Amino acid sequence: MRFLAGIALLMFLSACASSAPPRGAHQSRSKRIANLQRAAALPWRDDGQCVVREASQPWSVLVERCYQSLDHDRVEFHDTTGRCTVASADAATVGLGFCVLAAPEIAVGAVIVLGVVVVAVAIKEELDAYEFRHHYPEEAGAVRGTRRAPRAAVTERKPNLEPEPAGQGWRPPVPPVPVDRTRHASCEPIPVKHRGGDDAHNKCADRIPPNRYPGMDVLVGGKHFDALQVGVRVLWEIKTDQFDTYSGFLRDQVIEDQVAEFREDREIARNCGYGFVAGVSSAAHKKALLDLAPDLEPHVVVTECKR
Repeated sequence: MRFLAGIALLMFLSACASSAPPRGAHQSRSKRIANLQRAAALPWRDDGQCVVREASQPWSVLVERCYQSLDHDRVEFHDTTGRCTVASADAATVGLGFCVLAAPEIAVGAVIVLGVVVVAVAIKEELDAYEFRHHYPEEAGAVRGTRRAPRAAVTERKPNLEPEPAGQGWRPPVPPVPVDRTRHASCEPIPVKHRGGDDAHNKCADRIPPNRYPGMDVLVGGKHFDALQVGVRVLWEIKTDQFDTYSGFLRDQVIEDQVAEFREDREIARNCGYGFVAGVSSAAHKKALLDLAPDLEPHVVVTECKR
């Protein structure tokens, strides 16, 4: 019975991991939902609060930040592919269970959950809210206080100013740029509460651009960005990962996931008439990103923010 439950669970997880997400803003939302659905099959001791907070991150980062919140007494990990055993140094650093769970493809039998899993409360609420927005977009828009404009009325703009390197030559604060009412409502910058309790990350997002809405994220094109820079139409995504301390295995996973994420963010920002900048904490993190994706060169800066 336990073996069959493990097979069913891993088939579900593999399907979530291998499904191809749509493009653009929908792709960013789809990644968050895919992570929530994937995590819903696992037992969590904090009712899934960490997962909800980190769901927009790449799966490997979510696992790194929330691994301790798993109910480890109910989960068994098996290195069925030998991948984590071969990378023995990495496995010893991050733990075999983490290595198996963070892998992009999970083999059948790698993760076995004991007993019946009831979806964690916070994860269920987030998935239910997504279903409501998906099936009733007009009602969801009314709840947010936004008004949808006809798709044909969407106009395109290019960012009119390039951002300065972090901490250098910032322009003085100016009133927010008036919103073109003919633009699609989703491109209008909407201040929203930070999704997580990571104070060091949030302080960095407020200080470095600097943020036009201190203490708030900004929702543009269906994506939560960490900051809208004062005085210019530039959206920021801040990363305060302790990248320099990661094992080689985790570095590779984080960089691959973040390159895809930053390219999506850049496209969303561009389509809504904004520039885009990704801030990372160290020069090593920036170099690893640009080694894999040289096209991100103008969009990545070093913030030196610490966690």
